[in-house]
Amino acid sequence: MKIFESIINHKINTITAEELVKYGNQFNIPVSLQQAKKIAEYLRGKNINIFDNTQRTQLVKQIAKAAGPETAREVNKLLIQFTKQ
Repeated sequence: MKIFESIINHKINTITAEELVKYGNQFNIPVSLQQAKKIAEYLRGKNINIFDNTQRTQLVKQIAKAAGPETAREVNKLLIQFTKQ
């Protein structure tokens, strides 16, 4: 299962703003390009492990600052789905 975690974390840590918008649309999470740029900029180079509750919580807080609390809640639900084993 570690390889699965590595693949997901790598994608999270290298995602572009355009990809974030695309995935937002796919999962019905409203995010503007400007918000996505802020989130992608935060993620770049941070090496965040979304399978670690503390790191995921910190990420969601940063998303709330960039895109608002409702978007952060929806993203958190999605991340939790990814981390269920």
